[in-house]
Amino acid sequence: MVAFDYIVVNIEGDYANLKRTDTEKDELKLVARALLPEAIAEGTKLHYEYMEYTII
Repeated sequence: MVAFDYIVVNIEGDYANLKRTDTEKDELKLVARALLPEAIAEGTKLHYEYMEYTII
C-alpha cells in the first residue's frame, strides 16, 4: 500500500501541480483535474491512497 499527502501548489487549466508534504524536494507532480476532487483550490491538502485522491 502506497499512501502520500500532497498540497495543491497551483491549478493550470485542466491540470494541477501537487507537492508532497513528506519530503524536502521541490519536485511537483502534474495531475489531471479529472482525477482530483472537484472542490480543490490552491493550498488544498490531499491524501493519495489506492489510486484515489481525497481532501484532508
